Amino acid sequence: MTMTTILLSAGGTGGHLFPAEALAHELVARGHDVHLVTDDRAGRFADRFPVKEIHRVRSATFASKNPVKVFSALWTLWRGFREAGALIREIRPAVVVGFGGYPTVPPLMAAQRAGRPTMIHEQNAVMGRANKFLAPRVDRIAAGIPQGKADPAIVSKITVTGNPVRPAVILAARQAYRPAEADAPFNLVVFGGSQGAQFFSQVMPKAIAHLPEALRRRLVVTQQARAEDEETVRRFYEAEGIPATVAPFFSDMAERIGAAHLVISRSGASTVSEIAVVGRPAILVPYPYALDHDQAANAARLEAEGGALVEPQAQLTPERLAGLVAGIAGDPAKAAAMAAAARATGIPDAAELLADLVESMPQAVKPS
Repeated sequence: MTMTTILLSAGGTGGHLFPAEALAHELVARGHDVHLVTDDRAGRFADRFPVKEIHRVRSATFASKNPVKVFSALWTLWRGFREAGALIREIRPAVVVGFGGYPTVPPLMAAQRAGRPTMIHEQNAVMGRANKFLAPRVDRIAAGIPQGKADPAIVSKITVTGNPVRPAVILAARQAYRPAEADAPFNLVVFGGSQGAQFFSQVMPKAIAHLPEALRRRLVVTQQARAEDEETVRRFYEAEGIPATVAPFFSDMAERIGAAHLVISRSGASTVSEIAVVGRPAILVPYPYALDHDQAANAARLEAEGGALVEPQAQLTPERLAGLVAGIAGDPAKAAAMAAAARATGIPDAAELLADLVESMPQAVKPS
């Protein structure tokens, strides 16, 4: 198939941008020009996107029932729709693909109005609000995880492709999991994603205090912490004499997961997919305030295959977390079995499958 331009649209969080980045790499490798439209939050991820240009379009979400704020959101969306329409007319994309988040709504709606083929990719087991709104309106739906609760009216549009993972994740997956031997360093990677890192900043120091002394001496820690918690968490590890790298964001997180003996994290779709493709044992703590409880559904799938332990945040005391960590660290056979089970659920070629789906889109485009 011949294409000149494909427009990807994604909200500015890692959960939406990482699969978009993975698809962008695959499409560029196939000779396509790729553009990205997103919001202002995407700055820290933008340098890794192999795109011709990054565009920003206004958007808003209805987070309040206040009439004034609702009107303001509608006005912002209308302005974003006009901006997206101008962008569609300028670059004339052959296909527009959305990855969720409210900034995807204006570009996908403008593409639909211009008669451009449209697709959304849903990363989670439960469809997000923006994608749920767009699903009846787009031509096709790609799913990272089977959509067991999908509206029957859209089921015929759905193709399960898996969640595309970035090239760095594919590279990390080449490193086989080797459980830490007794008295050898034990690499622990802790991260919370764009939401929820604060909980781990609070619970990890207390949990580590409950670990056996012999295990504390073996720990080597990577921990994501919010900027306001970073110094406190770093000082704790320094006081304990535990080698630790603490930061609000890691650009090399895929490599760190590849080097991990155990991952403790939230269970956003991209996170779960990356853990599965790399194949590492994990303790997953779903973000409890997600509107659709999508993180719990994502984690349940990996847990069912034996690749992760899933713990509700409300029940995860420091003592319990310490017991879970010690149980995995002290049982290399269990750790290896969890890693193998996680890897068996991953779809390393999801970017290729999604690119195939994009290239199969109908090419009849109405004049705009």
